[in-house]
Amino acid sequence: MKSICNATLAVLVVMSLAGCASAQRQSDIALDRSAPNTDYGIITKPDGFEIEVEYARYQFIPESEAIATACKSQLLALAYQYADSEKRQIEPINEQRISFSMGRNGLSGTTTCRAHGVAIWK
Repeated sequence: MKSICNATLAVLVVMSLAGCASAQRQSDIALDRSAPNTDYGIITKPDGFEIEVEYARYQFIPESEAIATACKSQLLALAYQYADSEKRQIEPINEQRISFSMGRNGLSGTTTCRAHGVAIWK
């Protein structure tokens, strides 16, 4: 009986770990700022800045495309918001140049996206 319980426990642990995937970091930027469903970080450079966001939200039915779109939108919105706070303008950010990674925790139902982009001052 004890071996059956141990085997069952081992199977449950493996299944729970297999169901979890996390979005991979896209840079070394510390995510020290926060917005709704989003943590983000910015590193300034002489010609602009880099921004990385982590967007996460619960979804009963996974819709990765919706999360990816929201993640990119958050990155763009926060980049322009930061530029406004610096009283400067940035060149338009090409969405094709935004790198991102997706992950899902099957136990909690949370889908996560990490995205990284570069903004150049005008």
